[in-house]
Amino acid sequence: MAKFKMKLHQHWLFFVLFLPLSGIFCFSELSFITEPSDVTLLPKDSAVLDCQAHGLPPVTIKWLRNGVQLTESEHIQFLPNGSLYIPKIKHTKEDSDEGFYQCLSQNKYGAILSQRSRLTIASISEFVLHPVPMVVTEGSVARFTCAVTSSPVATITWELNQSALPLKTDRITVLPNGVLQIHNVQLEDAGPYQCVATNIGSRLKSKEATLTVSQGAGPKPRQRPKIIAGPQNVSVSLHQTVVLECVATGNPCPIISWSRADSKPIDVYNAKVLGNGNLVIADVNSKHSGVYLCRATTPGTRNYTLAAANITVQVPPSIVEKPESQTRPRAGTARFMCQAEGVPSPRISWLKNGEKVHLNGRIKMYNSKLVITQIIPEDDAIYQCMAENDQGSVLSLARLIVVMSEDRPSAPRNIHAETISSSAILLAWQRPLYNADKVIAYSIHYMKAEGLNNEEYQIVIGNDTTSYIIDDLEPARNYTFYIVAYMPMGASRMSDQVSQHTLEDVPLRTPELSLTSHSTTDIQVTWQPLPAKLSRGRLSAYRLSYRTAADSTVISVEIPQNSTEYLLEDLQPDTIYLLRMAAATRVGWCEPPTWTSHRTPKTSSSKVPSAPTLQLEPLNCTSIMARWETSPQSVAVQGYRLCYHEEGQPEQPIIQLQAQNYTYTISGLDPRRKYHVKILAVSQAGDGYQTDQTVSTPGCLSARDQLATAPPSPDHVNVLATNSSSVSLRWGRPAFSPGKAVSYTVRCTPVGTHNASAIRYLQTTRQNVIVQNLEPNTRYEFVVRLHVDQMLSPWSSVVYHRTLQAAPGQPPEGVRVTMIEDDTALVSWREPTEPNVAVTRYTILYASQKAWMAGHWQILQREGSHTMALLEKLEAGNLYLVKISASNQVGDGPFSQIVELALKNGKNHRSSKNPRHSDNFADTTVYSDGLYHIDQRSMTGIIVGVSIALSCIVICALILISKGRPRKSSSPKVLAVGAAGGPHAGLSLPNEHHIDNVEAIIPMISHHFLEAKVGSNIVLNSGGPINKSKSNRWLLFKREMRNTSESDAERRASFYEAGKTVLRYEEHLGSAPLPPSSREIIFGPYHSESSHTSESSQGTGDSGHYSNEESNEELSNPSTSQSSRPESFGPEDVPTVAELKQSFSVENEEMLSHPLHHSAPDATRRCSKEGSYPALHSSQDVGS
Repeated sequence: MAKFKMKLHQHWLFFVLFLPLSGIFCFSELSFITEPSDVTLLPKDSAVLDCQAHGLPPVTIKWLRNGVQLTESEHIQFLPNGSLYIPKIKHTKEDSDEGFYQCLSQNKYGAILSQRSRLTIASISEFVLHPVPMVVTEGSVARFTCAVTSSPVATITWELNQSALPLKTDRITVLPNGVLQIHNVQLEDAGPYQCVATNIGSRLKSKEATLTVSQGAGPKPRQRPKIIAGPQNVSVSLHQTVVLECVATGNPCPIISWSRADSKPIDVYNAKVLGNGNLVIADVNSKHSGVYLCRATTPGTRNYTLAAANITVQVPPSIVEKPESQTRPRAGTARFMCQAEGVPSPRISWLKNGEKVHLNGRIKMYNSKLVITQIIPEDDAIYQCMAENDQGSVLSLARLIVVMSEDRPSAPRNIHAETISSSAILLAWQRPLYNADKVIAYSIHYMKAEGLNNEEYQIVIGNDTTSYIIDDLEPARNYTFYIVAYMPMGASRMSDQVSQHTLEDVPLRTPELSLTSHSTTDIQVTWQPLPAKLSRGRLSAYRLSYRTAADSTVISVEIPQNSTEYLLEDLQPDTIYLLRMAAATRVGWCEPPTWTSHRTPKTSSSKVPSAPTLQLEPLNCTSIMARWETSPQSVAVQGYRLCYHEEGQPEQPIIQLQAQNYTYTISGLDPRRKYHVKILAVSQAGDGYQTDQTVSTPGCLSARDQLATAPPSPDHVNVLATNSSSVSLRWGRPAFSPGKAVSYTVRCTPVGTHNASAIRYLQTTRQNVIVQNLEPNTRYEFVVRLHVDQMLSPWSSVVYHRTLQAAPGQPPEGVRVTMIEDDTALVSWREPTEPNVAVTRYTILYASQKAWMAGHWQILQREGSHTMALLEKLEAGNLYLVKISASNQVGDGPFSQIVELALKNGKNHRSSKNPRHSDNFADTTVYSDGLYHIDQRSMTGIIVGVSIALSCIVICALILISKGRPRKSSSPKVLAVGAAGGPHAGLSLPNEHHIDNVEAIIPMISHHFLEAKVGSNIVLNSGGPINKSKSNRWLLFKREMRNTSESDAERRASFYEAGKTVLRYEEHLGSAPLPPSSREIIFGPYHSESSHTSESSQGTGDSGHYSNEESNEELSNPSTSQSSRPESFGPEDVPTVAELKQSFSVENEEMLSHPLHHSAPDATRRCSKEGSYPALHSSQDVGS
């Protein structure tokens, strides 16, 4: 793209010159309302091609077929609205109406041409590929294919024995491209098959092909997967359907999967898998372009085979930058910009009044830009930019208006040029001889002197100087210069031309290398001569340096400047060598490039294919065409392996190519990047010799040349990391005229990304910005651009920065625990699925259920490279809990979900704590997904255990009811048993109990009671004395007075809720222990300390914070626990009924002022132990 420059502080001169003219002159644009479109018809049908134009009358319309103007006749008729009518389509060898049609519209301002319309006659040609007979064994795969040329595309069906092939079974698949696949062939599949092609034109049948099925002999041996029909490179038009076939054989039958080489997801909305692994993508668009990989994998193993194919979606051209109408004075210069995109890249051409522009020394085309210098009146016309490719054409128009002026200055005189450096030339001149006082600006024009159709550059400066330095020239080049003087209403003639050359400079870069090996001890190095733009002078020598990857000693060889190849001999076989080349001019050596690697072949007794001859050709700024040839040899080539990677980036997946392929398009690349491409041939004897070559992608054309000299780019760009997902960016403001509104654009790009959506742009008016939401431990490149007066500066120098690491955000996946011995288990896992997060350590926590309830975890740690560990010294009959977290230098990640492992006990008894688990066998495997496999015997044991537990509960309830009936009386009573140390009376009411409890307790207290003496074992009430006959006693609704010295365990051990029956059992020292309750039989013994620890763990969500704290003091020190019990109340401490009611009222008011928040742990059963006095609470509420 040409560069159109203007001196910044005098850019207003253009507005003075041309703005008044563009406002005075205007015209009624000529444009199309309707343009003809593609049509497909049958012979003898009628056709109408529409065309309607709008503009200043009169407007005339003419028609062209294949570029030749049509004349009206009986067969070709022009309708009054401008459309073309063909009553009867002809389609014979002598005369046919098929072709491309365009309409030409014209008025007084000029003429314009419409887009192309293709008229196609429907037809089907003979089959270009017939199905061939084949013999297969029973149970294998049969495949038939056929191909036909038709318009429109024909539909393919298949017949067996002259009848339509039934497709009711999943074994038979017919692909849209005409391929027939029969999997697991049966004897009844044998017979003659025939392909049938049908479209609106006709119906055609292929030759018959017989399928012969033979019976298999015995069981099949185990076989690696092999792709017998892989995907092929395909180019398809927009909105069509693509079929990528993949048929594989093997024993066992392989699994087919698909992926993209660029790691992008496959479009799940338009793509589907047809049959046993064929990928079909409907309604394709440009995002579906890319390399697709078919992987055939043996089930349960890592054995797989790959096949690749490239999908190229061809897109019709579209104009992204349209030319604009201009008003220019005579002798001025007009530039029409035009940019188009499409696949393949569209060709740009220019039309003047509907005819191709005749290029000459004054009218030139640079890439896609049309430049007209020294404008004359005949240049006043309508110009059209036409973009064409195989998918169609599109046009955009603009008009050039030429303004005449007679009062013009004479041309500048005595032009002189002087070389300053390799990129700068000083130009000086004298003022015009006539009308010099009316000159308001000078225009400097220059171009390269050598070659044809060179682009002309223009610089506009003020009238206050007669010299200027052009400083963006190429080294070692000749340039021609001329100058034009401007006044408000016109321009002078061009001055005399002068030529001058720039000095040489060091080469811009080195040649691209191609490396091949013809034996195990040599490397053939070849390269192409540097173009003049890169050599920047005449080359004087090359320097080739090489070394092994394991040795830092570098060997250098000087090579003459006219050489293009060199052979390195006496090298080591099967060794990686690093090579690079530098070039020099008389000024000096260029900067050496990075190393290119090449491995010499292994020493082998069998003959393998030689290295292919590789040619790389950039198609555009994001695609490279690879072509290769193999020398004639006796070794049969079975295929090719191609891989590529950007310099400094890891290699992409290997691409498997068929033996008949000799070209491949590498797409999705980045502009202006260097890529390494490697290819080798594969034979039955093994991999052949490898060819390595480098290539650089060109830069993409800019959208528009700047109308003025671009402002300088920001400088001193610095990046400072703030955390793992954000960085702080700062830069300096460049030196230019102050007082103007300035803004900046920051571009942030992950290094090596192929995803355009990963590139981010941020706008700001300050000289710093914080870039957030970045990926941790990822290398980014940052550049900054300045905006001022609707002009853009170049991007600043690239600054690279890697974000900080982050702690793992995901737990390890697939946690699995497997018993390998009676007391040893193997725990394995997969690393967290987080990109760019390094794991340096894994922490494994495991504990039995008892230890977990006490908060005691056992800790194991393994390095980040390990994904398994052994859990040893496990105790039989326990249920173990396991969880794992990942860590690095930054911090710890979350723990995985708990995995449970039940170990069998000595009596082969199933633990009743977790009846879900199948823990009857030592080799039981439990997964973290929560799925357990319970056999019939385990389920029977669970049912029996639950039935026994329910029976015990019912029996206990009946016993309590039967014992309670004799104690009923007309008046409520409180039953208390005095201890040896004194009586305990009353009933505790915790804060969390409902206010209704007050009415349930108050009536129980009566005035008909006597104060019991200290140590008495008799309680008197309205029902009479009750003698204590046993040392073990049940207490109903026992109340203990609150005491600030009570422990938390004692507070939890005494509670009451409406609808609950609270039983408290007390045991004197020396008395017989209480037999285990039914709850203990079913769920095992529970202790207050363990329960409390478990609740605490649940309260924190079991977040993985583990500790090895000491056990409860009450558990470890029985004497302390016993002494912490509240002292016995004496007779004087018995409260009155009024005091109790007042106490209840106060508690209820406090309870109402503090709303309750019940949680899951509060609703569970609780056990409490006070010193040596065990207690059992039986609950009947919903939460228990």
